[in-house]
Amino acid sequence: MGVVFAKTPKGHDEITTKAGGLTPRVRRVLIFVDGKRTVEELRGMLQSDDLQHTLGMLEEEGYIEVGAVVDEKGQAAAPPDGPLPSITAFRPVPEPANPKELEMAKNYMMNSLKAFVGPYSHLSIVEAVFAARNHAELREQYGPWFAAVTETTQGKRRAEHLRAELLKVI
Repeated sequence: MGVVFAKTPKGHDEITTKAGGLTPRVRRVLIFVDGKRTVEELRGMLQSDDLQHTLGMLEEEGYIEVGAVVDEKGQAAAPPDGPLPSITAFRPVPEPANPKELEMAKNYMMNSLKAFVGPYSHLSIVEAVFAARNHAELREQYGPWFAAVTETTQGKRRAEHLRAELLKVI
């Protein structure tokens, strides 16, 4: 079963006005979302290291929504019982929030930046990660962190693993 995303009115407005301040990479993904292509088809066309996260972010911010569910032959399929789950990358933050997990996520982000881009690159991201007081503030640094790590050849090779490990605690 595959999911097909479609642009919302906010998504169509973003294409014409560029008012949302999306990065060129995220905007490119939004342009390719057409209400006909499944996530797997988009993955084949875009060759994006973080397509799942980008689609989740676009969905969370209201630029896209689930348009259809299709089977392996591309035919409309009955959606599973209940609402479709969001494909957002982030898990719900447990209540009460676990300060140990927050500290683990901060350390993971800072150490991976130092390992892949060097100790003095992207200091603004390191400072913002260090200053984050909660999961919401730390999650704001996820996009810049991922972009910085994937600037390097080694980071691109390990991107999916790094992403998966961080998402366990962020």
